[in-house]
Amino acid sequence: MRAERFEPLPDDVRARWDTFGRWPDRTYFPSFVGLVVEELRRDYCRMRLPFRPELEQVAGVVHGGALATLIDTVVVPAVGAAYGRETQYSTVSMNLSYLGAVRGSDVVAEGWVTRRGRTMAFCRAEATSEGRLVVEGSLVYAIRGPEGDRPPAP
Repeated sequence: MRAERFEPLPDDVRARWDTFGRWPDRTYFPSFVGLVVEELRRDYCRMRLPFRPELEQVAGVVHGGALATLIDTVVVPAVGAAYGRETQYSTVSMNLSYLGAVRGSDVVAEGWVTRRGRTMAFCRAEATSEGRLVVEGSLVYAIRGPEGDRPPAP
């Protein structure tokens, strides 16, 4: 695991992100799929996709779209924890390599920021199942501050 390479978050930032995936007012897609945050640090997040039969495709393996959702979502807290609530960020590009099938088991993903610019954050993510690397990806997120302003790189 890569977590040790990243600094812990300040208490106030951690408190703001502690409920990611467990929104009280409605169900958003990450919680609908069942994603669970396991660890969050500065520029890093680890998330789990618990296995459910509903995530399988006809061939009996976890659907690639569920795995893509995990890869795309695991970097959201890693990117967002550096900014205030008003900052918006969204996926600009996501390139995935599926390296193995997942059958009947949880998938754990780690996502981290590799570089931040004023308007973009560049990320990597990897997902494993039963100790095997099953998906790896590179992502770029656009960063937009309140009212169109661009926040400075941290």
